[in-house]
Amino acid sequence: MNTGKVDVLLGLQWGDEGKGKVVDVLTPNYDVVARFQGGPNAGHTLEFEGQKYVLRSIPSGIFQGGKVNIIGNGVVLAPDLFMDEAKDLEKSGHDLKSRLHISKKAHLIMPTHRVLDRAIEASKGKNKVGTTGKGIGPTYTDKTSRNGLRVGDIIENFEEKYAKHKARHMEMLKALNWTDFEGFEEVEKKWMEGIDYMKSFKFVDSEHEINNILRSGKGILCEGAQGTMLDVDFGSYPFVTSSNTVCAGACTGLGIGPNKIGEVYGIMKAYCTRVGAGPFPTELFDETGKKIRDLGHEYGAVTGRERRCGWVDLVQLKYSVMVNGVTQLILMKSDILDHFDVIKACTEYELPDGSKTNEFPYEIYDVKPIYKEFKGWNTDMTKMTSEDEFPQEFNEYLKFLEDYLETPIKIVSVGPDRAATIVRK
Repeated sequence: MNTGKVDVLLGLQWGDEGKGKVVDVLTPNYDVVARFQGGPNAGHTLEFEGQKYVLRSIPSGIFQGGKVNIIGNGVVLAPDLFMDEAKDLEKSGHDLKSRLHISKKAHLIMPTHRVLDRAIEASKGKNKVGTTGKGIGPTYTDKTSRNGLRVGDIIENFEEKYAKHKARHMEMLKALNWTDFEGFEEVEKKWMEGIDYMKSFKFVDSEHEINNILRSGKGILCEGAQGTMLDVDFGSYPFVTSSNTVCAGACTGLGIGPNKIGEVYGIMKAYCTRVGAGPFPTELFDETGKKIRDLGHEYGAVTGRERRCGWVDLVQLKYSVMVNGVTQLILMKSDILDHFDVIKACTEYELPDGSKTNEFPYEIYDVKPIYKEFKGWNTDMTKMTSEDEFPQEFNEYLKFLEDYLETPIKIVSVGPDRAATIVRK
């Protein structure tokens, strides 16, 4: 931990790398955990003491007693979903009201944003992006077009502000010829209950709070949602999310200067997955892909939909390490590869013109992955507690990854539980 610095933890692939578990493993070393972007479309699953929790908007540090957790200005928040999530956690005995602070500059996802999300997606026909329908995209669109409704707006004359924004959305829906408002009134009623519930939390100017915490010499861990390849600038556009999921997003999503960034922890799975539409060079359509999905329980934490699976893509990972300035790698789900005789890793792409590259190109639709093969270790690693127990084949695989990515692998996860986490020397 860098005292007086902000360490950043983010996913290096297409999301679902297992960030929630790692935040929970790392948080004991920090005073504050902050979320800097994204909304309730990302679910972080945490398992401990026999309980399973899925966090969507609340930072994963909430389970560590007494730590301040901050929802930053870069996050978009749905009051009704936030209320459900927070009440569930309160039921399990976690005191949130004193520990969870919400940025006044975070934008609110309105019920009409969800309707707009469905309407816009339907209007695209076969060019659908595959959104989660949670209203994230339209909320960020309102933010960038300077039409957003923010947490700070709740403090006074809220009904009036809300009515104005809703009327604008209704005009847009009319222009899209959208008529399906089934269940809207119930959603809106619950959403307003969520607004009332949010008033019992502390609204803050998070940029001041965070910089004051840093000045006092305390350590902050920033938690990213989704993954680098879903970044609106650097991801596989247009099949991306609407925010900056890369390390730079922590600066804009919390109000901190780039010189305040300390360690950048990049999380990767030992293989690769993707949810929804969009290009995926190493995707497997055979029995191996199915085996990875079943062994890895690759189904969305929020949506339950099955993830597309493939071998690890080192061209893509090298790119992610570069754009994020990753200083330490964290390898998740290596135990899923315990059951394969041969492990593959993509080290180059063959481009449509027949040339080869290890630099991530502008378009990845028609690239062919070129693989290096490794001998599998065929050993159950889930009970291992130290790197001294790693099989030789696994050590060789780790060394290859570190050399190719030019970054040390600091933590290896060998199972879903908090305890199945090995910190390397």
